[in-house]
Amino acid sequence: MPQATAAAPPAPIDGVGLVSGRRRGERRTVTMVSFAGIDDHALGREFAAGDERALREAYARWSPLVFRLALRSLGDRTDAEDVTQQVYISAWKGRHTFDLARSTLSAWLVGIARHRIADAHEARARARRLEETLVLEASAGSEAVDDDLAERVMVAEELERLEPVPRRVMKLAFYDQLSHSQIAETLGIPIGTVKSHVRRSLTRLRSRWEVDDGPYRA
Repeated sequence: MPQATAAAPPAPIDGVGLVSGRRRGERRTVTMVSFAGIDDHALGREFAAGDERALREAYARWSPLVFRLALRSLGDRTDAEDVTQQVYISAWKGRHTFDLARSTLSAWLVGIARHRIADAHEARARARRLEETLVLEASAGSEAVDDDLAERVMVAEELERLEPVPRRVMKLAFYDQLSHSQIAETLGIPIGTVKSHVRRSLTRLRSRWEVDDGPYRA
């Protein structure tokens, strides 16, 4: 994990549709009076009541703390910035669940931050598991291709050991996938002769493979 370093907190919330001087369908201007002078308890009350000025002030007061917690745990500034934004968006959307009698606003935000940080770690873990799965599947696919190629090479080598007529019969059967009757017609020999060549050649190939694989068989 990269070493978390001290850094400035992310920029204030912007463009998320949470802070606005005009509400949809209204032609009025809201005077944004600063909440900087009010205490934490009063700020929490206004936040729960949905005053957007309280959101701005809460972000100004505690986003550096949330950012530091995320950066220390995740070790990545971009991830820490994302978590900080998610914390405040989640808090604003869920402000109706904030109970001033049970917690301060700052402690509530830190609690949300811990959940979002855990979510970020889980997302990383899922990404690693997916990457590992893809690597394993790719490796398995490569091995299957290699095994198939090796088998074809072995068959080709064994076919070359056959006599000319059986070799021709087996190549037509194995590579061209012709039926017995088609092979007989192609080579101008009786179908019974074709079947005999195929049967004897397969027995020979099977015997050689069993001998070659002997030391490795269970």
